[in-house]
Formats: sequence, C-alpha cells, structure tokens
Amino acid sequence: MTELKNINANGLDFGYFEAGPADAPLALCLHGFPDSAHSWRHLLPALADAGYHAVAPFLRGYAPTGIPADGAYQAGAIAADANALHEAFGGDGDAVLIGHDWGAIATYGATGSAPERWRRAVTMSVPPLGGVLADFFNYDYGQFKRSFYIFLFQTPLAEAGAAAHDMALIDGLWRDWSPGYQDAAEDIAHVKESLRDPANLAAAIGYYRALFDPSRHVAAYAAEQEAITSTGETPILYLHGTDDGCIGADVVQRARDHLPAGSRMELIDGTGHFLHLEAPERINREVLTWLAG
Repeated sequence: MTELKNINANGLDFGYFEAGPADAPLALCLHGFPDSAHSWRHLLPALADAGYHAVAPFLRGYAPTGIPADGAYQAGAIAADANALHEAFGGDGDAVLIGHDWGAIATYGATGSAPERWRRAVTMSVPPLGGVLADFFNYDYGQFKRSFYIFLFQTPLAEAGAAAHDMALIDGLWRDWSPGYQDAAEDIAHVKESLRDPANLAAAIGYYRALFDPSRHVAAYAAEQEAITSTGETPILYLHGTDDGCIGADVVQRARDHLPAGSRMELIDGTGHFLHLEAPERINREVLTWLAG
C-alpha cells in the first residue's frame, strides 16, 4: 500500500491510502466490518491507472481514524462522512463511490442524499437495506445462523466476546464468510491492528447497535439516514459472491428491485463475502467497466 496520510472531514481526522493524481476525478473506496482500508490494495492502483484519484479511508472509529466525539455510528453518519470526504478531496460531479459491507451501506446513503456528488457507484456484499430489513424475519434458519454476530453485538457481552482469545471472532468470521479465501492472514492482522484498542473495537460494534436502536441516532444525520433505505438516483453496480457466508446469495435475489434506475446486479461465481480480495482481477474488471459506462 501507499503511504498512510490524514485528512479532516466532518469533524474527524481520517487516515487513508491513495493512488493517482490529486486533480483527477475522485474514486472513494469504503471498507466494512471486520475489515480495513488495506483491503482496497488491489483496486486502488487499477483505479489510478484508469485516471482516478483513488482514496481508501479507514471508517470512523477504525484506527488510525478518530473516535467521533458525538458517538454517532448510525449508517447515516458514515454516509455523511463519505460526502464530507468528497468535499475535503475537492470532488466534483465526476466522482465515483465504491463500498463493501458497511461501506456499501454508506454508499446507498451518500448517493441517495447527495446524488449530484456521485456519477456512478459500486456496492458489494450488502444489498440495499430497504429490501434486507423488510424481509429480515422472512429469512430461513440458515441466514439467522449466519447473522448470529449481529445479535451478539446487541448485548453487553459484545466487547468481551469480540476481544477474547486475540479477537478469535474475527478469524472465525473471515473463515466462515469467505471459505475459499486462503490468504486472509495479512488482512486479518490489519483488522486487528485497527481494532486492538478497546475504544476502536467498541466503535465497530457501535455500528451494529445503532442499526436497530434509533435512540442512538444523531439528528444531524437524519437526511443521510433516511436515504439509506430509499432508492436513489445514482446508478449502482451491485456485486455479490455466490459463496458468501455472511449474507447468502439466495437472500439478495430481490436486490434488483431496490436499486436505482440504470443499475445492474452481478453474482460472482466461487467467491465469498470478501470477493474483491478473492478475485481481484475479476472485480477490478467489473468495477472499471461499470465506471467507464
């Protein structure tokens, strides 16, 4: 990866990696959980070669990015961060947004609340929440079992459970979510480094607590929060692995119904949740072809 840099946006100091000239169109890449900005190491140089200023920040609460003073970890706050980073990097209407997992959720909110900022977008591994939340209690036992960590994170045991045995939960999630990915050790080490401090681990868990608890929402992010579950205007390419052990491929079949007009959905054979790391050449090609359209 390139040198770690820092920038202030939305009242937070963000650590980030970048590739490509600063005056090129912005391509902002947002990671998810349990992950870090390091996971964009394959896509950043490809975006730079395609003529973008490619930027991968660590999300709020993920070291070296700061802990937000307002304690906001709702999805709308992450979306607001994306739009604020667009501003901080001098982005314009040619900017594009790429998000995986929680980064995908942020992408729905950022593009939905400020479509004038983003020409096109790519989301991976988490379909639009409007469909996911509406169908949540219609899922079969298999998906409930895969979602056990979400329920764990609602309890007072979450931090202790996630930290136990050198964060063994993170190892287990990567193993279950991307069963075909044999080279995850480096990625997992970066995640643990980012979440080693108890405050950072609590922040990552806070995303999940805010997901179902409106009392944890900050009013300043109301517009972005509403946009999370709305169908926006920015065309989106949605990519999902057929072997995803976090959200089963069967669950995302209705994602097309909740994507903006002009969007496309593609299932990537033989990949799991971290598909951009498992099949980087295929994913880079899909992303660049979409962004060139």
